[in-house]
Amino acid sequence: MMHNQDNNYIQQITGKSKLLGVIGHPIEHSLSPVMHNAALAKLGIDYVYLPFPIAPENLEIAIAGFAAIGVIGFSVTIPHKQAILPLLTEISPIAQAIGAVNTVTRQGDGWVGTNTDVEGFIAPLQTTYQQDWSQKKAVILGNGGAARAVVAGCVQLGLAEIHVVGRNVSKLKEFRQSWENSIFADKFQVHAWDELPKLIPQAHLLVNTTPVGMYPHVDESPLSAEEMVKLPLGAIAYDLIYIPKPTKFLHLAEKQGAITIDGLEMLVQQGAAALKIWLQRENVPVEEMRQSLKNHLGL
Repeated sequence: MMHNQDNNYIQQITGKSKLLGVIGHPIEHSLSPVMHNAALAKLGIDYVYLPFPIAPENLEIAIAGFAAIGVIGFSVTIPHKQAILPLLTEISPIAQAIGAVNTVTRQGDGWVGTNTDVEGFIAPLQTTYQQDWSQKKAVILGNGGAARAVVAGCVQLGLAEIHVVGRNVSKLKEFRQSWENSIFADKFQVHAWDELPKLIPQAHLLVNTTPVGMYPHVDESPLSAEEMVKLPLGAIAYDLIYIPKPTKFLHLAEKQGAITIDGLEMLVQQGAAALKIWLQRENVPVEEMRQSLKNHLGL
């Protein structure tokens, strides 16, 4: 049961309530139920969004169960974003290119997968900091799953150059090769970590996709203060981490006169994009989603 101050709407879960949710393992820490249920309450519609802890070996049977009970759609988080691909009837071109799905919708007798992380990542860059990206260069720290959505987002924004930097050279090579047959194949370059000193002075957009600096390791940053000094004035530093707020990485960037964005906005925007797909509507209460997370995190 939820109570929403704005419209005093109390949601009763009934036999008619439609089901949405998120699958992951573990899932207890997911903030998705907080923001989605706040949005559904604001809209005053009979839907509920639930967290489902699903171990990797149970993925296939769980998805079959979702079909059987009429789940409308669900979010996908670690470790299922790639494992779910073979269980879907249709995969959007963007999810295909990234090789990961974070949003699934029931359509007819099948499941359609897409990836709203890309939209979530670029939303604040398009709205708050509109600029001509075609002359700009991006430096992306890390080459894991999150970096894939960021590369796709940078391509979509039309950046002139995209540089992906990683510590593990064999993983970097794998990252590079995994895009060989995709539309993004020639859009970015990979670099070993020791090339950072020459890349940072050129970075208009610097993105941390690594988990370094995430709570409880709040004193860590993927870049040292000395490395961050080379960041151009007015660059945008973007950290996909949202706890703590700000991270050490963003704190150091701000000291250099950078504009900072944290991962909370990406989380909100990718969630809003998913909700639009499930509910088939143009507008969802993004402000409610953002505020519910801030309240929940005590920000």
